[in-house]
Amino acid sequence: MQKQNPFEVFQKESPEVFAGFNGLVEALMNTKALDPKTKQLIYLGIKAAQGDQTAVLFHVPMAKKLGASRDEIKETILLTLTVCGLKGINTCLAEALDMYDHC
Repeated sequence: MQKQNPFEVFQKESPEVFAGFNGLVEALMNTKALDPKTKQLIYLGIKAAQGDQTAVLFHVPMAKKLGASRDEIKETILLTLTVCGLKGINTCLAEALDMYDHC
């Protein structure tokens, strides 16, 4: 069985809630104090600290498209050491770098 994209399932199964969520995301992305690349790197760091590999892999290509380098992705995940120990590195680093190299 092929693994479904959880974001697509969310959208299909609950379009009204998805629309509200998507509106929140758009509002946050449209704020002006931080540039889009920085926002993506912060998001990656937070999600890696939580061990959320799915979100990290979804957002690596977005960060790369916004100009994030491989080293910036790596350092963002390495910074999670001070927050959660090895969790972010063990769950996300190798896969994130592989995604960066292949997207």
